[in-house]
Amino acid sequence: MAFNGHQRDDDAVDEDETPSKQPRSNKEMPGYFRNEPGSEAAAPAGRATPDRRSSNSTARHRSDSVKKTRPPFPWFGMDIGGTLVKLVYFEPKDITAEEEQEEVENLKSIRRYLTSNTAYGKTGIRDVHLELQDLTLCGRTGNLHFIRFPTHDLPAFLQMGRNKHFSSLHTTLCATGGGAYKFESDFRTMADLQLHKLDELDCLIRGVLYIDSVVSSGPSECYYFENPTDPDHCVQKPYTLENPYPLLLVNIGSGVSILAVYSENNYKRVTGTSLGGGTFLGLCCLLTGCSTFEEALEMASQGESTRVDKLVRDIYGGDYESFGNMMSKEKRESVSKEDLARATLVTITNNIGSITRMCALNENIERVVFVGNFLRVNTLSMKLLAYAMDYWSKGQLKALFLRHEGYFGAVGALLELLHPS
Repeated sequence: MAFNGHQRDDDAVDEDETPSKQPRSNKEMPGYFRNEPGSEAAAPAGRATPDRRSSNSTARHRSDSVKKTRPPFPWFGMDIGGTLVKLVYFEPKDITAEEEQEEVENLKSIRRYLTSNTAYGKTGIRDVHLELQDLTLCGRTGNLHFIRFPTHDLPAFLQMGRNKHFSSLHTTLCATGGGAYKFESDFRTMADLQLHKLDELDCLIRGVLYIDSVVSSGPSECYYFENPTDPDHCVQKPYTLENPYPLLLVNIGSGVSILAVYSENNYKRVTGTSLGGGTFLGLCCLLTGCSTFEEALEMASQGESTRVDKLVRDIYGGDYESFGNMMSKEKRESVSKEDLARATLVTITNNIGSITRMCALNENIERVVFVGNFLRVNTLSMKLLAYAMDYWSKGQLKALFLRHEGYFGAVGALLELLHPS
């Protein structure tokens, strides 16, 4: 994976940049991470011999060999976006008695803190419903945890790492997102940590393919909305992402990036827009006085539905003006904060849908996957996107969504830690 030193922030837009990716070897790809040669899981059981010292020596040699091929615990991957920091943590569940005795207290403290809490401070959240259990990574079996907190609270996270002496266990963290560049000096000065900065698009693709490959039980990772143009009969349905290529991957964070993916190792950035989740939250804060993404979505959900229905219907008829009614003093005085939040959400979502549809036409792609934290607890936008894709394509274009939404970049960073490319 090449690191070219360019910042790839969620908000950054470069219309002309369409880098193609060079093929990677099989062992670098997501489908090959579960049974690594030389791992404990794959190692054949040794034949018992009377010479216990010889047997112990062989086992110790094998263990030492495996240890040399993987990094020490704890295992993290980070995606530092413009609005949210996403953290993926692998919790080993196969720790031996010998390992437990040798573990330093710092490592135990970090594991206890992350896995025994679902909230960290006032804003940190562990998304328990997304936890993946009994995964095998790099020869170890454990659970994958998904944690998020606002980017403006990053200093508190760094202070926590300093208090728990994280730098005594690791000196480098694998991180992606624009914040990996923006806050690099903060990691160094506040927590004595170096950041191994990773390409955002590489991590995104790698994370999506890996998570889709390992989710085999429970709710399907991929889903769509059936009958999106009929509100009374619109229902969520599971979707099997087999033979997915080509697909259009739309990552909606603070800004929007749109990727055309032709195979596991062939993809490019098609375009993007700065009008994404950051714009929605910023405008809602300005117009309604709200302060969080959840609050903005709650207000939008209570907005006047007939007003929004008219906006959605008008855009497809070609006669659409975002906030056009606000030119009338009378209507400005009658509108509620909830109506403004709803109109803002619809405006941003429809703009994303329109750009996506044009990209799908230009690339001749009929399958679109939407990811990113803008879609977290945002069923309204997902249904609007499904409606738009279905309407404009006359039923030919299907909008797909993934349960782990905004965590794929962090997953890709974790995989790079375990399998450097």
